[in-house]
Amino acid sequence: MEEITWLQALILGIVQGLTEYLPISSSGHLTILGTFFGLSGEDNLLFAIAVHAATVLSTLLVLRKEIWDIINGLFKFQWNEETKYFAKILLSMIPVGIVGVLCKDYVEAIFGSGLFIVGCMLLLTAALLFFSYYYRPKQKENISFKDAFIIGISQAIAVLPGLSRSGTTISTGLMLGIKKEHIAKFSFLMVIIPILGEALLDLMKAMKGGFSSASSSISGISLSIGFIAAFIFGTIACKWMLNLVKKGKLIYFAYYCATVGLLIIVLRLFGVI
Repeated sequence: MEEITWLQALILGIVQGLTEYLPISSSGHLTILGTFFGLSGEDNLLFAIAVHAATVLSTLLVLRKEIWDIINGLFKFQWNEETKYFAKILLSMIPVGIVGVLCKDYVEAIFGSGLFIVGCMLLLTAALLFFSYYYRPKQKENISFKDAFIIGISQAIAVLPGLSRSGTTISTGLMLGIKKEHIAKFSFLMVIIPILGEALLDLMKAMKGGFSSASSSISGISLSIGFIAAFIFGTIACKWMLNLVKKGKLIYFAYYCATVGLLIIVLRLFGVI
């Protein structure tokens, strides 16, 4: 079992914070880095829990006004716009909840979590970003319940390592005709509870193992460094991504994902990595 050093924790925290929001796949990049660092995700569950919690906190910070408006609307106990919006968020979480609780291990067993599948899914992420950039559907004023559920299905599919969650959900929303300024916020709000749910599942897994394997491979200092790095860079990436979606500049990430995906596949096929 390899111990996560403070430098590795810093790098992994930065990458987690950035890639959770940028459409380039956090799971894919962490798999790539873990391979180069010689780390096993199963041995570092507490670190995964910490950095996921950090990215949730960064979302809460950046979108605090929107979240506060929703909470205020809910406590009016009326079927108002805020209540409808929250209901759409809950509806969007149903598919990923089903996959996360019932099918995640099965999906990973079929597709694996190695670098080859990561490379393939990065190519798929690039294709989605390309298509959503050039496809010009009729614009909608609001996200419908049907739209929310379809976006939720795309989020569930994005459990595959290397398939960007933000890239998949935002691309799906854009192809449905949802305005750029609406889909980015919805995409980030709809993932708060699923990320917490995934962290809870990891915590339960760690508790089941008595925390022995989960905690013995990382020190408190490294854990704190990873958490702080993920929070700071998650906050930066969340704000940056909201601005990038409004400006329609996701095409650059499509080029990035295609390049990295092809490189990973070629290096894997030739046994370099």
